[in-house]
Amino acid sequence: MSHVPYSIAHKIGDQVLDGILTPANGNAGSERIYGRTQPGSLLKHHIPVKTDSWDVTAPGFSEIDLVAHCGNSGKGEFAHSLNLTDIHSGWTETRALLGKSQVAVQQALDEIVGVLPFRLLGVDSDNGSEFINWHLKHWCEAKKIQLTRGRPYKKDDNAHVEQKNWTHVRKLLGWQRYDSQVAVEAINDLYRHELRLWLNLYLPSVKLVKKVRVGSKVRRVYDAAQTPLERVLAGGQFKKDQAAELKKLHLSLDPFQLGKVIDQKLERIYERANRRLSPKATQESQAAHTQEKTQRSRRNGCGKAARWKSQTRLFHRACKSRKKRAIRTFPQPRRRRVFGYISNVSTVGPRVTFLNGLTRAAQSEQG
Repeated sequence: MSHVPYSIAHKIGDQVLDGILTPANGNAGSERIYGRTQPGSLLKHHIPVKTDSWDVTAPGFSEIDLVAHCGNSGKGEFAHSLNLTDIHSGWTETRALLGKSQVAVQQALDEIVGVLPFRLLGVDSDNGSEFINWHLKHWCEAKKIQLTRGRPYKKDDNAHVEQKNWTHVRKLLGWQRYDSQVAVEAINDLYRHELRLWLNLYLPSVKLVKKVRVGSKVRRVYDAAQTPLERVLAGGQFKKDQAAELKKLHLSLDPFQLGKVIDQKLERIYERANRRLSPKATQESQAAHTQEKTQRSRRNGCGKAARWKSQTRLFHRACKSRKKRAIRTFPQPRRRRVFGYISNVSTVGPRVTFLNGLTRAAQSEQG
C-alpha cells in the first residue's frame, strides 16, 4: 500500500490522493459477471474493420465469437464455447475450451476447419484479445483466410454469430458454470457429434431477401426455408468427399433419435456444472413456474375450464368496445402457445426437449 505523510496529505487535493492510492485500491467492486471480452489493442491497426453489409453468394465467410460459461462469478478459469457461423449458409460449428488462451482458440479453429464441408475464406470477430493477437493473424495468413473485426461495442456488426450464440449455445447450456476438464469433454462430445448433425442437416431457416416499403410500414420478404446443408450444396463450392458423407448421414439418421441422444447428453452435462457458482432458482421464479403449470392445466381442462369456453376479461372488454363503436366483431380462435425446440434447465417454464418439440409440430399439422 502507498503511504503518504500527513504533512503532505493535508496540502494536496482529493483527486491527487485518489491517483496515488489507486494501485492500493485496485479494481475492487468493478468485476463484471457477463461480457468477459477483454480488448486487444496491440494489433487493431493491422486488422481492418468490417463495416459494410455481408453480401455473399457462396459459403466461406464466417463470424466467430466466444460464449462464457462462468455462472455467477468471473473469477478463475472456466469453459468457453467457440462459435463459428457461416454467413451464407448458416452452417455452425462449436467447440468448448477451458479458458480462452490464444493457443486454445487456434487449436479449436484448426479442428473446425477440418470438419467444414467448404473452404474457410474469411473470419470476422469482435475486438477481444483472444482473437486480436499474433497467433490468429499468422494462422490466417498461412491459410490465406481474410481476418477482419467489428467496431468496438457494436454487437450488430456480428449479428449472425450473436444469434447462434443464443439459439445454439445459451439455450442448451444456460448460464451454469462449467470449470472442469470433464465438463468441457462432455460438452465437446455433444458439439462434435449429434448436435452439429441435428442443427446443420435437419434444422431449416429462412433468409431475408429484401425489404419493401408499403406506406408507413416495411414488409420483409424471405426466401424458402432451407437447411444449412441444402444451402451449401446449392452454392456449389463444397468439399465433395465430406458433402457425399453428409448426404448419406442425412438419409440414414433419424432426427427423433438424435433428439433423444441430445437430451441424454445434456442431462450428463448439467450434472457436471458447478452448482455453487451457478444461478439458483428464486422463490419468484418457482412461483411463476407454478402459475404457468396452473394456466396450462386450465387451458387443457374440461367443463367450465375447457379451452373452447374460457375467455379472458381483456377479450370481453375488446368486444364490448367494438360493439359500442358499431364495429363488426368476429370470433377469433385462441392461439396455442408454442415453445421452442430446446430449453435451458434453469429457464422458468415447461421443459421442452428436442423430441416433444418435433412431435408437437407433427400433431399440430395432423390436427
